[in-house]
Amino acid sequence: EDELEQMRYMANEKFRRKALESGKPGIGDFKFLDRHEEDALFRHYERRLLDFCNAFKPAMPKSVVGTAIMYFRRFYLNNSIMEYHPRIIMLTCAYLSCKVDEFNVSSTQFVGNLLQESPAGQERVAEQILEYELLLIQQLNFHLVVHNPYRPMEGLLIDLKTRYPMLENPESLRKSADDFLTQAAMTDAGLLFSPSQIALTAILNSASRAGLKMESYLTECLGLKEDKETLSKMYDSMKRMKTLLKKYDLPKQEEVNAYKHKLERIHAEFATSSNKRKRGYEEDGHVAKEPRLTEEDWTDEDLL
Repeated sequence: EDELEQMRYMANEKFRRKALESGKPGIGDFKFLDRHEEDALFRHYERRLLDFCNAFKPAMPKSVVGTAIMYFRRFYLNNSIMEYHPRIIMLTCAYLSCKVDEFNVSSTQFVGNLLQESPAGQERVAEQILEYELLLIQQLNFHLVVHNPYRPMEGLLIDLKTRYPMLENPESLRKSADDFLTQAAMTDAGLLFSPSQIALTAILNSASRAGLKMESYLTECLGLKEDKETLSKMYDSMKRMKTLLKKYDLPKQEEVNAYKHKLERIHAEFATSSNKRKRGYEEDGHVAKEPRLTEEDWTDEDLL
């Protein structure tokens, strides 16, 4: 966890250095986003990404949604939202995940889910997504396959049904386990734990909430009765994972609005007219004071 935070801190510092080296007048007094402000905006846009995917028509498979969120999280390990605007990056992540997971939708179908945008506006957004697609692939180091915990969870449910008769109805665990996986996707769990660990924690957490004891499943069915060290490590991982989920909270809307205002000023200041699209310059109409660019005339509200 400390290593991940260090990577994000370095991404923030890298942009600050680049901005200071630009030599713009008054740059020494410019208000950049601090790490906690970046984190708040990241969580806001990550939630918007989840909302967009959940409202998508036709319905996105869970694996596509999980892949999109993981792309978004991995991209901003090494890049600052002050350099690449999260609004266009989140849509590019969703679009690329559709391709990689073979959820076949055209670019026209994809941007058609920006329900409040005009057809011409949707076409412009599609152009932006296609421009950012290669950048995203490069920043992911071409590692595009994401192993989500959904398939391991299905395997565990099948295993419970066939080898653990003490549990009468394993399907009763599904809803709560699914909720756990959704919450875990909004944290660094996918960067710190294997898919099978996350899936097993989801199942055991669901059982615990239902008042069911499943220690014997770990010791007997998974063969950990004699392997005390592995069992201890497993419980430790589960505890750390649950702590991650408990610490997660969405930022307050007034904070988000204030940080957005700073973000738009940063993008307006450090993106020249020739490369605004390259740097992810899109404005929120309710906070931007400068004239809007016609090719990027869309807001957060257009996502749903």
